[in-house]
Amino acid sequence: MTPLRFVLCALAAPLALAAQATARPPAATAPPTPPPPAYRGFTPGISYRAFIERARALADSDVVRCRTSPRTAQLMECGVVIRDPSDVARFYLSGHFVEGNADIVALYDSAGFGDARGVALVNRTKQGLTRVFGRPRPIGKSGWEWRYGRKLVRFSWRGRGTARWISVTLIDRDVMDRIGRYVGTAASRKP
Repeated sequence: MTPLRFVLCALAAPLALAAQATARPPAATAPPTPPPPAYRGFTPGISYRAFIERARALADSDVVRCRTSPRTAQLMECGVVIRDPSDVARFYLSGHFVEGNADIVALYDSAGFGDARGVALVNRTKQGLTRVFGRPRPIGKSGWEWRYGRKLVRFSWRGRGTARWISVTLIDRDVMDRIGRYVGTAASRKP
């Protein structure tokens, strides 16, 4: 090795060692967030466009109807009767949107008026939700809940005699928090 190369290597070696000593190991990446829970193709926080496409595909000879807030176009509600082709279940589908994303998607059904189908509806829905979301967390006497961070799924049922009313509600609290930009508190409203 020539003396010039030796001198350059001698000068560069401490710099290379110092750079390696101060170099940080790669930051541990956060575990990926699980995908939001989906029920019959709908998820909490689903975009308006995806909601409308899915609702139209499942609409049971009904038209998706939407209504914007009289105060701002950033708030909208939509609803339609759907029939899921996988099991021919019928629901009334409702979505509430803030800035183009759903803070609440709800599916409603009822049965058992004059017959015993209401109890079967509740049991069938319980089994289907447990299959999709796993073990539930009970809320009250007639409700279940599954939490996924700030997104959650709620199932509730009510009954009188043989009749049953059920709702499956998908909630995105991050989207829901944005509604405060458009709705004042009760104290700030005019009487």
